Amino acid sequence: MGQFVNNYKRKQLKLQRIVNSHAQDIISSANFKKSRGFIQHGDISVHKHSLAVARASLRLSDNLERLGIRCHKRELIRGALLHDYFLYDWHDKNRPDFRPLHGFHHAGTALRNALQEYDLTDREKDIIKKHMWPLNPVPPMCREAWIVTCADKYCSTLETLRGYRLRLQHITTRNNRGVS
Repeated sequence: MGQFVNNYKRKQLKLQRIVNSHAQDIISSANFKKSRGFIQHGDISVHKHSLAVARASLRLSDNLERLGIRCHKRELIRGALLHDYFLYDWHDKNRPDFRPLHGFHHAGTALRNALQEYDLTDREKDIIKKHMWPLNPVPPMCREAWIVTCADKYCSTLETLRGYRLRLQHITTRNNRGVS
């Protein structure tokens, strides 16, 4: 088991180096760092989620590349990092710009915010704007956007299930101690 964990950590570190090499300006920006303070799924921050989506997108693109399907890695990574660049706590119903059904609206907000700070390519715009397909009805138009869309669903599912598992463990532990 230890060898498996070491291999996984080594691969994650390698992927993170690739992410850093293509998007240091994003990763070091004040607003991207600010996303550490916003929860996305369960107890995972938007910052951590975006980095996980970028790494998962890279893994998926590497697998596709083995099949002869290539993609633009720089745009893939940058779009993945900015796909949830909405810069607010979507759980806070008291904020002045609160809109219900965050999932339907945040891609547009993320794109507007990203455009204010970065010169985005058409691929990067497509990734950010369309990553919530099929919730947002217009499907992605480039393979990089499809990859990030899939990676986002994968990471979101794992993060959400992890949160449920932790809550269930807490409840079970409390019940086993006789606490109600």
